[in-house]
Amino acid sequence: MQIRNPQSEIQNQTSRRGFFGRMGDGLQSAALLYLLGQTQASAAPAKPRYFDLTPKQPHFEPPAKAVIQLFMQGGPSQVDLFDPKPMLDKHHGKSVFKELAADVSSPESAGGLLRSPFKFGQYGESGISVSNLLPHLQKQVDEITVVRSMFNTHPNHEPALFKIQSGQLLPGLPSLGSWVVYGLGSENQNLPAYIVLDDPQSRLPVNTVQNWQPGYLPPIYQGTRMRPTGSPVLNLKPEKQQPEEVVNLSRSLRARLDEIHKRQRPGRLELDARISSYELAARMQMSATDALDLTQETKETLDMYGVGEPKTDTYARRCLMARRLIERGVRFIQIYTRGQMWDNHSNIGGSLQAACDHTDKPSAALLKDLRQRGLLDDTLVVWGGEFGRLPIAQMRPGTDAKKAGRDHGPAGFSLWMAGGGMKRGFVYGATDEIGYKAVENRVSVNDWHATVLHAMGLNNEELHFERNGLKDRLTGIVDARVVKELFA
Repeated sequence: MQIRNPQSEIQNQTSRRGFFGRMGDGLQSAALLYLLGQTQASAAPAKPRYFDLTPKQPHFEPPAKAVIQLFMQGGPSQVDLFDPKPMLDKHHGKSVFKELAADVSSPESAGGLLRSPFKFGQYGESGISVSNLLPHLQKQVDEITVVRSMFNTHPNHEPALFKIQSGQLLPGLPSLGSWVVYGLGSENQNLPAYIVLDDPQSRLPVNTVQNWQPGYLPPIYQGTRMRPTGSPVLNLKPEKQQPEEVVNLSRSLRARLDEIHKRQRPGRLELDARISSYELAARMQMSATDALDLTQETKETLDMYGVGEPKTDTYARRCLMARRLIERGVRFIQIYTRGQMWDNHSNIGGSLQAACDHTDKPSAALLKDLRQRGLLDDTLVVWGGEFGRLPIAQMRPGTDAKKAGRDHGPAGFSLWMAGGGMKRGFVYGATDEIGYKAVENRVSVNDWHATVLHAMGLNNEELHFERNGLKDRLTGIVDARVVKELFA
């Protein structure tokens, strides 16, 4: 049996070797505690970010407070609408396929240069050239800025649409409208901040709901589709009406239960968005119906837009609804045309005429109406598609040349903008002598996005969303310039 010697233990503790041995134990313990602390800190959930649609301060005083995007999906032909080219008349039929081959998506049907079958004239005090396809816009031409030097980077609809809507050729990214409401919120909490009015008589546009998706932004910033006839949103109202007191009590109880549910699940953006959607739906039951009720408009206004006319009715209704939504503080509104009516691969004389007949009168009426009501100065209206058309004929072998159309033309196209701080009666940029590609004051899609954000008081470099340690932006990592020459 070993007998303890207390004196020996004391001497060992106070010896030089014992002292350093115990100090090493202490350092090891301290290091272990530090590492455990770091692990615990890294495991602790980050403080959840909160997202809503309450009004937010812009980066600087903005010229515009809201956007109406008249989206002409399919690719309107610039050389037949806003960009007259005498050289097409002079060299009609001449082959330039080698020069355009990179952007010809259907080379087997590519023909020679095709002069426009339509006439151009100069209108308004500004003398802007506009095709005779747009007789109503001709009367409003002093309100608009025409950008003739836009360009996209892909000749096919799907990637080009992703680019024009979200800044890149890839799917799954936030749309322009989502970025705007993420940055600014909404002035009206009883209506969605971002509303989409697609054609009720047509299927969803190409790329479907991805045109107005929030991507990696919180779901609360996605676009909300509304119907121009009947109930604005399906299942908005209950099948059986209940007394107001019962409705208010049930909503209050649901709100408390939702709050308890959210506290137990912090950081769940999809959950937050769904609860916010239910709350918004309750508030919308009266507001949405009133906002889209065109029976409150005068006959003069309905006639000005073309409501009730076979060629214009569905588009006219949605343009008029857009004005009513702007009056009520909605931040971003998109209006889509029927299918791809601007995708004029054949019979340019008839198919382009039909697209203009459907949209020209309502679009021009919207500008006039906004101006008359004092709304145009702080509402940015933008008109355009994902690209333009090539200046050459497109027709299958054996087809009558009079039935020729135009292939996709991403290298140069036109769009127009009005209100929201834009110059009035102004033309910017130019394409080459045949209208194939932008050559003067070229404006990329990213430049255009930066310009729209600037009109809304948002700096495209400061507007970002932190994700995976990066600050993602609408304009991405490329250099995007604000086209300040467009602003008054």
